[in-house]
Amino acid sequence: MSQANYAAMSDLSDQELRQYFLRHREDKAALRAYLERLGDRPCNIITTVDDPDFDAKIHAAILRQMQAAGDNGDAAI
Repeated sequence: MSQANYAAMSDLSDQELRQYFLRHREDKAALRAYLERLGDRPCNIITTVDDPDFDAKIHAAILRQMQAAGDNGDAAI
């Protein structure tokens, strides 16, 4: 898969691209493509440090992520 245009491979999922890179760590283009995809994801801000409900919001977010991972049968990333 080296010398490929990873950005154009929309059929290659983020997870598949990650797995490919982990097997082919010398492929810097795959790493760049994976990191670009991660950067393109929306950044959901859960809370701020000075929020009085900080602990509760973090706990709820962790539970949501664990439940989503359990529903998919995958580990959360």
